[in-house]
Amino acid sequence: MSVLEFAPAWALPLAALFGLLIGSFLNVVIHRLPRMMQMEWEREARDLLDQPEETQSTRYDLWAPRSQCPQCDRPIRAHENIPVLSFLLLKGRCPGCGGRISWQYPAVELLTAVLFALTILHFGAGAAGLAALGLTAVLIAAAGIDARTTLLPDQLTLPLLWLGLVANYFGLFTDLESAVLGAIGGYLSLWLVYHAFRLATGKEGMGYGDFKLLAALGAWLGWQALPMILLLASLVGAIVGIALILLLGRDRNIPIPFGPYLAAAGWLVLLWGDQLITVYLP
Repeated sequence: MSVLEFAPAWALPLAALFGLLIGSFLNVVIHRLPRMMQMEWEREARDLLDQPEETQSTRYDLWAPRSQCPQCDRPIRAHENIPVLSFLLLKGRCPGCGGRISWQYPAVELLTAVLFALTILHFGAGAAGLAALGLTAVLIAAAGIDARTTLLPDQLTLPLLWLGLVANYFGLFTDLESAVLGAIGGYLSLWLVYHAFRLATGKEGMGYGDFKLLAALGAWLGWQALPMILLLASLVGAIVGIALILLLGRDRNIPIPFGPYLAAAGWLVLLWGDQLITVYLP
């Protein structure tokens, strides 16, 4: 039975259109979630120090206030917020102050659209395909935040882990035993690497968010996928890191976030894990 019997022709453009809309929301998540985390840390610090609460005049979360230009604070109107199209019509500039609009916004929207279409093409429009769309969206958001801030929020990684276990309770991607072992193995493998590196060098080689993200990928894909995910992420991370040092003169002491490479490797294994293993171990 062909893939298109599970994903009829109309499903692919619909998935791409849905991806554009979700990509626009993921841009909001990438921009606002770190700020929301910082505000929460500041509130907790004030509580510990018995300092008075600061009065916040406006609500700030993923839904409010309205999106605005980060340079002139001009609210973005509805017709200026159409994924990709508005960026092209505005020629990448704010109509208020003329400041440049970051290429991150159309890039995330297009990336989400392409990955959503490929996911539906691979899994079809059933339960596995819809679950894989959710995984894809969270991986894009987590990678974007880590690339910008070197943070992998628990608000993304921990729900992703539990959703992977729930998905595999119904056997969508692997059996439940493999999912549980994948979550355990994913966390412990990087935890051991972290502590071995710290004992050997006195430095911290990665953050705990990386452990949780790999645990989440193990919960979705099973313990069998972990070696390939780690191999792909490490290989691409090493190539990019060396290129940044040699070509752009990046200081080798500046940490490079590992989360984007884990996320990319996890998504590749989600769709083409068997083929990648066949290529690597013919």
